[in-house]
Amino acid sequence: MIFSEKEKLRRKLLKQRQSLDKKIWLEKSSRLCERLESLSLFQKAKIILAYFAFRQEPILNSLFTERHCWGFPRCVGQSLIWHHWTPGDTLNTGDYGILEPAPNAPILDPFKVDLILVPAVACDSEGYRLGYGGGFYDRFLSAPQWKNIPTIGIIFDFAYVSRLFVEPWDCKLRAICTEKQHLNLSELDN
Repeated sequence: MIFSEKEKLRRKLLKQRQSLDKKIWLEKSSRLCERLESLSLFQKAKIILAYFAFRQEPILNSLFTERHCWGFPRCVGQSLIWHHWTPGDTLNTGDYGILEPAPNAPILDPFKVDLILVPAVACDSEGYRLGYGGGFYDRFLSAPQWKNIPTIGIIFDFAYVSRLFVEPWDCKLRAICTEKQHLNLSELDN
């Protein structure tokens, strides 16, 4: 079976990420969270959309305090529905094995969201991301109600690449944050 270059890169980086020693994964995640917390965009945000780590993605749990209001996705069909979540609220395991809010959790108003933390397999210098291939985030980020909200791609530094193959439906991120660097790709204040 011949895989596209995009699929080869996805498999390589997922394998590299999943092979991280647990201690190193947690240390990298902790440094990434510290870097995020230092950004004025993050500090000023009242309502932030985030994700629960899956397949050894950078774990953001230390950020999930009541200092901010949090939104997390629930997969419904081919869409992401964003629900308000407070630490301690019920979580369910969704169809893809990812933790998500309960279906009866309040739905977030997109016009009140200040920042979106976007999980990725890789990101490039232009602000494009490589996801898992399902298109959930591309569909979500291209919807009119979400389009103008600042986005930060969350990856480990080894997953920052110079250039990704871009599809017409791919959406650019406004910034990228790793455990080693923050890359502002727009006029946003860092």
